[in-house]
Amino acid sequence: MSDAAIPLKNPRLPFVFILITLTLDAMGIGLILPVMPDLIREIDGGTLGTAAVWGGVLATSFAVMQFLFGPILGGLSDRFGRRPVLLVSLLIMAIDYVVMALAGSIWLLLAARIVGGITAATQSTAAAFIADISPPEKKSANFGLIGAAFGVGFVLGPAIGGLLAEFGTRAPFYAAAALAFANLLLGFFVLPETVTDKIRRPFEWRRANPLGALLQISKLKGVSALLLLFFLYEFAFIVYPAIWAFFTQERFGWEPSMVGLSLASFGISMVIVQGFLIRIVLPRFGEVKTILYGFTFNFFAFIVLTLVDNGWIVLAFTPITAFGAVVTPALQGLMSKAAGDDQQGELQGVIASAKSIAMIFAPLVMTQTFWYFTDDKGLYLPGSAFALSASLMIVCLAVFMTWRRMGHSPT
Repeated sequence: MSDAAIPLKNPRLPFVFILITLTLDAMGIGLILPVMPDLIREIDGGTLGTAAVWGGVLATSFAVMQFLFGPILGGLSDRFGRRPVLLVSLLIMAIDYVVMALAGSIWLLLAARIVGGITAATQSTAAAFIADISPPEKKSANFGLIGAAFGVGFVLGPAIGGLLAEFGTRAPFYAAAALAFANLLLGFFVLPETVTDKIRRPFEWRRANPLGALLQISKLKGVSALLLLFFLYEFAFIVYPAIWAFFTQERFGWEPSMVGLSLASFGISMVIVQGFLIRIVLPRFGEVKTILYGFTFNFFAFIVLTLVDNGWIVLAFTPITAFGAVVTPALQGLMSKAAGDDQQGELQGVIASAKSIAMIFAPLVMTQTFWYFTDDKGLYLPGSAFALSASLMIVCLAVFMTWRRMGHSPT
């Protein structure tokens, strides 16, 4: 089991860099979200419903690459170090955003998303770095900072993306490329290496492929059920990036600037919840009660979004929905405590792959659900995908209670 942290002479600056890395990654994603419906229709034509379907295809191709390469990059970082994996990926990411900015066909856009999925598979490496330098009692709280970093990115990204949309649908992609390259330069100068000979693990293809890595990690007591929970929760939560721009445009007629504003308000709440509130909640209630609260809160949030028909109410309610985002760091903390110091990269790669599997199927399911209930197929219910996510929260609660009854719960 993981019971030590890698000592660094000045851990604050590297830790801040990792958080900036994750923030800029989220900014790059958030920058392009407000323009995706218009960009797809600009390139391919068609209705908003068909654009949503294409959006699902693009998101799924991105996730397939994350699924395949998450354990590979995590395993490579266990062997060669976190630093080279992160820096090379940032370079390719910057180039990929430029290609997306120049794309004139849906197929080139699809190819760029495939490459982008590979470069974005480094979240597991960043998380492994945090695991390397965090003592066991601080792992869950520090993983919460990952969500907070993404929250900051979603504050700035969509807001800036919505503003840049005034200069055309391609402007946000150039901005994302510039941010990725700037982050590469910062990392080159400040990021140390935390993988030492003591914890270095040989790279093995049989463990680097998603299934092989999953088999190794699933041998850890109680981790298999937690991975299933992580998958189900992420599947449900992906409803936000999968259909938010399409849902709000269809239901309320929002422009990209309003979509960006709503996502920015969500991001501010993510920062508060995962950067600050979770550091109060976890020590007081522990991971188990925190997870139970998160599932319950998300259930009611999804029900509200299913039924509400007033755009101003949704705008006010959007930041409140982030208060259920305590589940991910709590689950990651439980799993990280069960893994050895030489397995942190592998574990985070498997977690990233579980999230990627959800991202492979969730955008297709969510966008198809949205299309079916908005494209003159009978019942008109733009929020139908949120109803599906609410039902998944019930499943998550059932699985988690079963896990507790099996005696794996630490509290």
